[in-house]
Amino acid sequence: MKLQRHYVEKPWGRTDLPPPFGDGSGRRIGEIWYDDERRDLPILVKYLFTSEKLSVQVHPSDHQARARGKPSGKEECWFILHAEQGATIGVGTHRELSADELRKATESGQIEELMDWKPVRSGDFFYLKAGTVHAIGAGISLIEIQQNADITYRLYDYGRPRELHLDEGVAVADARPFPAELQRHIDESEDQRLVDGPKFDLQLCGASFSGVSKSAPLWIVPLAGTVTLEGEDGARGDCFYTDSLDRLTASDDARMLIAWEHA
Repeated sequence: MKLQRHYVEKPWGRTDLPPPFGDGSGRRIGEIWYDDERRDLPILVKYLFTSEKLSVQVHPSDHQARARGKPSGKEECWFILHAEQGATIGVGTHRELSADELRKATESGQIEELMDWKPVRSGDFFYLKAGTVHAIGAGISLIEIQQNADITYRLYDYGRPRELHLDEGVAVADARPFPAELQRHIDESEDQRLVDGPKFDLQLCGASFSGVSKSAPLWIVPLAGTVTLEGEDGARGDCFYTDSLDRLTASDDARMLIAWEHA
């Protein structure tokens, strides 16, 4: 099926969504989620559009989330589609922080200086393990693929009047420098594995579907060209879900991200 778009307003979102996302009706749309109203799927695909910085935040692991009565934690990855000149993403901290240091930094606002704000451009890719202290900067459009868990602990929000979760966030945070191997620049024309577990796999590929699982349900995010699932066409801005690769075809010029649960 072609998953449904769900438009989510955010204070850091945009009123001028790029094509092909349609009219946001003047609302500040920060996220577009792709979901199935009939059931909860284990992987969630989003587009994010930022006009301001997102909060400094953290997500728990499966173990930490279940200890708090939640079904799962959240690991995620980002594929940068567009970044304005000077745009940055904060991932990790310049040095390892103890829980006490992290709490004091968030309370004082010093966390902004301690975050590692990395310049980004189209084609950059990040994988964020649970516990990573992070924030997306302004002027960025990206695709996020994640465990389907709406569980975010805000540590710092630049004075916006939104709830913070210092106790929960500090308890699950692993505030340290971001591992270099979890960030890279992607050549979109090259078929390659972007994520190999532990929660999900992600393949960048074309119409040959090289490297894609033939035995798992798939989430398909077109980047270029046309993708067809049982007679229904889709392109950039759409997201498909299917239980079989055999049901899927693509145009010769297609490029896509395809995700599935890690075996």
